[in-house]
Amino acid sequence: MGVHASARKWLWRWRSNPLRRHDDIIEAWLVLVMWAVIVGGGAVAGLVTAQTAQDGFARERAELNPVQAVVLTNAVRSPASDESSAYRTSATVRWPHSDGTYRTGRTLVSNQVQPGAHVTVWVDARDKLASPPAGPVDALVSSVLLGLGSASILAGAAFGTASLARRRLDRRRMAQWDAEWRLVGPRWSQRAG
Repeated sequence: MGVHASARKWLWRWRSNPLRRHDDIIEAWLVLVMWAVIVGGGAVAGLVTAQTAQDGFARERAELNPVQAVVLTNAVRSPASDESSAYRTSATVRWPHSDGTYRTGRTLVSNQVQPGAHVTVWVDARDKLASPPAGPVDALVSSVLLGLGSASILAGAAFGTASLARRRLDRRRMAQWDAEWRLVGPRWSQRAG
């Protein structure tokens, strides 16, 4: 069935037709609203989510500062660490504070780092260690993926809701057809006999 034929099949619900029922009109509007929500709402949800995420990543980059720290202890891999942390392990580091004193804390460093080595760590406004912020490329990719995810969730919710409503309409139509057949069916049986 070609595109033209499928469009005609779908559009028959909109034309004046003696076979068209009120439920057919409801279904046509339901499908139209569903596609408007999927296309328009999905685009808006995706863009808003992506922009919000991008703003959050930018704010995180602005609030965190890189500082040079000195590794104080050997980087020790904890027994509970998994394969994803095979190249980074926890070590104690010391970094200068803005008032001239030094702070000490534990952070992840390369497992090849020896005591006395200089590493870059990230600190927040209270001079506490923080995870490194996402770089611009990672932030962009994450923002796009989050936007696509929110658009997909909205599309799935709209499609699922419309499918449930269409299923109820189908059940109602079937019940109406059964009731009409109970009225007409016996008359047809009498003519055949």
